[in-house]
Amino acid sequence: MKDGRLSNRTLTYAHAINEALDIALASDPSVYLIGLGTPDPKGVFGSTKGLVEKFGTARVLDMPVSENALTGVVLGSAIDGMRPVLTHQRVDFSLVSFEQIINQAAKWRYMYGGNVGAPLVIRMIIGRGWGQGPQHSQSLQSVFAHIPGLKVVMPSTPADAKGLLLSAIFDDDPVVFLEHRWLYNIEGPVPEGDERVPIGQPRIVRSGNDITIAATSYMTIESLRAAELLADIGIEAEVIDLRTLNPFDHQDVVKSVKRTNHLIVADTSWRNCGIAGELVARVSEDAFSSLEQPPRRVTLPDAPVPTSRALTDGFYPHAIDIARLAGEMLGRSTSSLSAAAESAVPLDVPDNNFRGPF
Repeated sequence: MKDGRLSNRTLTYAHAINEALDIALASDPSVYLIGLGTPDPKGVFGSTKGLVEKFGTARVLDMPVSENALTGVVLGSAIDGMRPVLTHQRVDFSLVSFEQIINQAAKWRYMYGGNVGAPLVIRMIIGRGWGQGPQHSQSLQSVFAHIPGLKVVMPSTPADAKGLLLSAIFDDDPVVFLEHRWLYNIEGPVPEGDERVPIGQPRIVRSGNDITIAATSYMTIESLRAAELLADIGIEAEVIDLRTLNPFDHQDVVKSVKRTNHLIVADTSWRNCGIAGELVARVSEDAFSSLEQPPRRVTLPDAPVPTSRALTDGFYPHAIDIARLAGEMLGRSTSSLSAAAESAVPLDVPDNNFRGPF
């Protein structure tokens, strides 16, 4: 979605991705989709549903459980003129293909003097789900963002999911496209047609003058809920959706902090060596004199993800945790909103309207 362009049409996040894939397949015969379950009737949480019926099995393909080999196959097709979109239904499954992603695709343009790109999109699903546990619930964006040559995108709205995916597919270099599983059923306005969102630009999703909250992926949703809670006690938070982690443009956050003088970074992953720490470092380098308090991070604790629902409910931060931290930084009491906010938090699902899939 281009800045300033609005739409009255509402789609789910999954439908928006589906529409982006449909547009790309229809407009360019070099685009094809491949991945476990891609042509399945459920269609990767609904995001590829119906595409095999429309475009055929030569362009919407399933794949064997051999992630490293298939990543090499799609990389080979990319440097030979195709534009593949490879899907891993869990980011965890991509770990066995790191050699192809990090040692080959990411370095291809550099090794060939800038003359040959690898137009490859790798969709990966991140985040928690019902009892998924430590090997199926990770958010590994910091790992990919650390690698030169990989672009890393994390949309949090349906419009950005569609617009950034189209930009990723038609980018001439590899893009890691991270989708949080709790976003697939959220709804929002989405422009029709081939409307692209530029890769590398954050977006201010709520304006405010008291504190800056910068967030990634699903934590943008929690940050917006926190901002609503804070507004009830007279705190106006500015919420910034980072959207892209490589290339990483932190200047909008710096500008915001120079007005608000306070920063919280909310990330879906762990605290240690994470994106939250990277952003805190950059803001501290560029706006240290504007900070009235040290920047704070809201992340996962540095431990593997538990499987038990009771444990995961305490493992993942919620909007109330962000709101309490903001109140503490600004010297405001949050006791008036705590009881109501905590009672509204469901167990191991994003909200009371959650319809799955797991």
